Amino acid sequence: MISASEFKNGITVEIDGGIFIITDFQHVKPGKGAAFVRTTMKNLETGSTVERTFRPSEKMPKAHIDRRDLQYLYSDGELFHFMDNENFEQIGLNADDIGDKLTFVKENETVQVLMHNGRIFGIEPPLFVELAITETEPGFKGDTAQGATKPATVETGATVKVPLFVGVGEVIKIDTRTGEYLGRV
Repeated sequence: MISASEFKNGITVEIDGGIFIITDFQHVKPGKGAAFVRTTMKNLETGSTVERTFRPSEKMPKAHIDRRDLQYLYSDGELFHFMDNENFEQIGLNADDIGDKLTFVKENETVQVLMHNGRIFGIEPPLFVELAITETEPGFKGDTAQGATKPATVETGATVKVPLFVGVGEVIKIDTRTGEYLGRV
């Protein structure tokens, strides 16, 4: 159990059956009345952000999040299949559990799986990936004013905005959190 007075950024707690990570907290002691802790928390299962206040003496269970490296094998349309590289156990997760986290992940790449009490509730892809461009329009000479961009499809099927000078077959680096083009490899 952890009390609200012990909150720090990055601590995970269980509240009302959900798992939350504290992203911001502030201990407030008004001139009149009792002190309280104002927090901003992110629900790790749904991704929604919640603002909530607690009395400093309020206690709640601390959520222990296990992170395991799994290899993404393939998708058969209904399930996404992963393999644990330690014991070679295969796990199938449906699209509702994954969301759009695998947009920039190729088959046979390693991702981190977030687990709580043996239940998988989230996936964290690598922060940066290198993917080849499979389809894009050619850039035209003289079209470079103001850093113009064009859409490009990468080998996973995702679309990324790239500068006009990038062509088909080139390998680019992408930030998986924002989907931004970072540069050529």
